[in-house]
Amino acid sequence: MLSALNGRLSNRLARHFRAAPHRLQAHAPMVSFTFDDAPDSAAGEGAALLEAHGGLGTFYLAGSLIDQPGDFWRGLSNDAIVRLHRGGHEIGCHTFSHLRAVDLDEGAMAREIERNRSHFRGIDASIRLENFAYPYGLASVWRKQQLAQSFRSARGILPGVNSDVIDLQFLRASPLVNREIDAAGVERYFDEAVASGGWLIFYGHDVVDEPSPYGCTPALLRHALKSADKRDMPIVTVAEALRRIGA
Repeated sequence: MLSALNGRLSNRLARHFRAAPHRLQAHAPMVSFTFDDAPDSAAGEGAALLEAHGGLGTFYLAGSLIDQPGDFWRGLSNDAIVRLHRGGHEIGCHTFSHLRAVDLDEGAMAREIERNRSHFRGIDASIRLENFAYPYGLASVWRKQQLAQSFRSARGILPGVNSDVIDLQFLRASPLVNREIDAAGVERYFDEAVASGGWLIFYGHDVVDEPSPYGCTPALLRHALKSADKRDMPIVTVAEALRRIGA
């Protein structure tokens, strides 16, 4: 219970102490679709749907989960990672051991980062982990500055559109998860992005007809992609979005 309380407190503090503030000038809105832990269905069905709509995604991976069975899915294979990378999708960092940032001191976080980078270099030497996502969505106010030295950005799971002054080490992201959002909710986020000229990020996990509590159906992902299409909103990786905003 104490650990859970510390995690929530650190995450709340991390919202308010900006490690890397960046003013996002109003511009044509854009959207990024991100997948955590990378179930094999995200690399398969998820990536295929993005590509069919002219988009690319960001996959935040923890090396320890690759090709491993889980409670809800099997982790994607090394071959799938190579296909994603060579197809233009982005591979991001999710620590190696999928540990909460709040539970890692500076040395432990540094070891997790280097171990994950080494793991993916071993799969394909051209993979560069430039962006980070907090495991379980829990940011650490103590680790944000450290992460800023190693990554262009770090993504959480605080819903909303990134606009005005954003913290590059605490990017907002909204759930593309059937248990948390429906088609109407997806439309509201897109409308907010258009109104603010901001950057909308979705996060999810598996993409299957009967998803886990953390995933979505192909139908919901397809709806979100069509919502982007009808607004002429580019579907870009996190790395490409950062390039477009000059970060």
